[in-house]
Amino acid sequence: MFRVVTVERELGSGGGVIAQSVAEQLGWKLLDRKLIAAVAQTAQVKLETAFRFDESIDSWWHRFNRGGLWAAAVEAGARPDDVQFFDSATMASFAHELIARAGAEGHCVIVGRGAQCVLQDSPEALHVFVFAPWAERVRRVQRRVGRNEDAADLVRLTDGIRAQYIRWHFGCDWKDPHLYHMMINSQLGDENVARQIIGAIETRETTTLVRSA
Repeated sequence: MFRVVTVERELGSGGGVIAQSVAEQLGWKLLDRKLIAAVAQTAQVKLETAFRFDESIDSWWHRFNRGGLWAAAVEAGARPDDVQFFDSATMASFAHELIARAGAEGHCVIVGRGAQCVLQDSPEALHVFVFAPWAERVRRVQRRVGRNEDAADLVRLTDGIRAQYIRWHFGCDWKDPHLYHMMINSQLGDENVARQIIGAIETRETTTLVRSA
C-alpha cells in the first residue's frame, strides 16, 4: 500500500501543480515550500536563507574550504556543537532528515529535494517523474516570470542544478528511470496526470487488500 508520493519534475512541467492536486484529492500533506519552511524552523535560520540554498550545491571553493572555515570558527572561541554553517550541504542534510521522517509518518506528497532517493527502498513510496515538451515548459515559465526574463535559460539552468543536486548528494542520475515507478508527460493534462497517480495508489491498495483477504 502506498502512503507516500514523491514527485520529481522538470521546471515548467507543472509537476508542482500536479503534486498539489494529488495531495488535495487524497487529503494528504503537501511538502514543497512547507518542507523548506520546516528546514528553516529546524535549523533556526531565516526562510529566505533556506530558499537560497534549496536544491542546490555549493561552489567547489566552498566545498574545498568548508572544513577550514569550521576550524577557524572553533579556533576563534566557538564551541564545536555551536558552529553551524548553513549552506547547500546543510540544507540538503536537514531536508534528508525531514523527508525520512515524513516518509515514516506517511500520507504526504513530497516534491523534489531527492525524496525519490531518500525513500527509494520504502515499499510504501510511489515515485513519479513529471516531464513535458520543451516548448510547453518554456511557455509555462515565461507566463510565470514575465517578459523581462529569458525563460529558456532559466529552464535549462534550473534543470541542470537539479540534476547536479541529485548526482552530488545521492550519486544518482536525475532522470534514471529505475528511480521511478512512473515517468509521465504532463502534456496529457495536469488533472489527467494527477488522476493516473491516484489511480496507481488505489490499484496498489486494492491489490494489497485482495492478497491479505
